[in-house]
Amino acid sequence: MIYTVTLNPSIDYIVRLETLKTGITNRTVSEEYYFGGKGINVSCVLAELDLEITAFGFVAGFTGEAIEKGIRNDKIITDFIKLKKGISRINIKIKAEEETEINCQGPHIEDSELERMLSKVDRIADGDTLVIAGNVPNTMPDDVYERILNRIKGKNIRIVVDATKKLLINSLKYKPFLIKPNRQELSEIFGIQIESEDMVEKYAKELQKMGAQNVLISLGKDGAMLIDEFGEKHKAGIIKGKAVNTVGSGDSMVAGFIAGYEKKHSYSYALKLGSACGNATAFLSGLATKEKIAELLEKFS
Repeated sequence: MIYTVTLNPSIDYIVRLETLKTGITNRTVSEEYYFGGKGINVSCVLAELDLEITAFGFVAGFTGEAIEKGIRNDKIITDFIKLKKGISRINIKIKAEEETEINCQGPHIEDSELERMLSKVDRIADGDTLVIAGNVPNTMPDDVYERILNRIKGKNIRIVVDATKKLLINSLKYKPFLIKPNRQELSEIFGIQIESEDMVEKYAKELQKMGAQNVLISLGKDGAMLIDEFGEKHKAGIIKGKAVNTVGSGDSMVAGFIAGYEKKHSYSYALKLGSACGNATAFLSGLATKEKIAELLEKFS
């Protein structure tokens, strides 16, 4: 079983306007909404790839109910902690001449509610995969990733961490199977501007020395690079086309990589499927679909 953890899920409400003017009432051209949060994105793309997932995390209020009902299907089991107070956040994405985002904080999470979620982690068993993705809400302790990983310490579990800075660095002692920084995040971790391919490879291997088994680096318009656990470098480019939506592309790449490795135990194939999933999301208004992934995977073969 694959388990995902999303500590602060959201409804992403996208409004499109011809022009945005402050101080007056604006009328939209169109609206869309999506259920968001990095772990949820990973779950949804894994479901498109016919894998079964249990989604952990926290939801609250009527928005939390909508998130839970909206992502639950025959592949996704939702097992969220329902918070007593507040509502799950609604993030507003305004698309006009420029893109403007308003990301909300989310509900307060009590220590007892966090402990309930951690107790669910205890049932993850040898052979399972755990994906922890996204930032920690400011109402939670900043060592929550470590608390989660400490609960499964000593078990034979594939750990996937998609986070930034301290959250990522502090998880490396648990020897995660996969981490996925982008080039900018890699630069921030080491306090140096990383530009060349050689530098990307060098500092990815530094993360391996710190505990990571496989390091997948998204490089934007330059595609992606994987340094696998054996020190081998793999590269994938991008497919030319009009990018409609880049939100969730990195999460989709993580999902595709996990699915690819689950199916073929090949790092080369995992990178191809991950890249196909990332590109598929970029070319759609929502997350990657099974049909779009299959179409693009042929172009990576």
